[in-house]
Amino acid sequence: MAFSRNSNVAGDQPPAAPVPAETKQTVLVWDPIVRLFHWSLVIAFVVAWVTGDEMQGVHEWAGYAIVGLLVIRIVWGFAGTSHARFSDFIYSPSTILGFLIDTIRLRARRYLGHNPAGGAMVIALVLMLAATAATGIMMTTDAYWGVEWVGDVHEAAANLSIVLVGLHLVGVFVASVEHRENLVRAMITGYKRR
Repeated sequence: MAFSRNSNVAGDQPPAAPVPAETKQTVLVWDPIVRLFHWSLVIAFVVAWVTGDEMQGVHEWAGYAIVGLLVIRIVWGFAGTSHARFSDFIYSPSTILGFLIDTIRLRARRYLGHNPAGGAMVIALVLMLAATAATGIMMTTDAYWGVEWVGDVHEAAANLSIVLVGLHLVGVFVASVEHRENLVRAMITGYKRR
């Protein structure tokens, strides 16, 4: 039996299409659940922040959306893909501090998933948003309606969340420049270079 130059062993299958060079050089890091969570949380947080004093009903629904998103992310932090798992990006305080010092010196190691500072930021944001949401829900109950300290904690947690978001954006910018990669695009497409 003679084979032509373009034939394959199976005989009935067309030759495999070449893999584009772009695909060979990138790898899927952020799965669809992580990306959908991230951008949905951005939207829900902005809506909650903007409507805080003006549109209480919308504000509360945005808060409930944040609670639902946090629950999904926490579950996915244990059951999700490798880079979505907490075990992939929770580091010791000394490792985080060392990474931050290396970042200031512009010689920080590049990580495929979250770097130590990014992992710490994920945990800090989840905790702060959970505190904001919990106190927000408390304020809607008879037991805590009008209780001053609950409102104060809610406002402080929301303001600290804004500070953390700002630090997160600075970290994304610095890491993108230092490692010459667009981390925002990676969180949209899911792909980073190897």
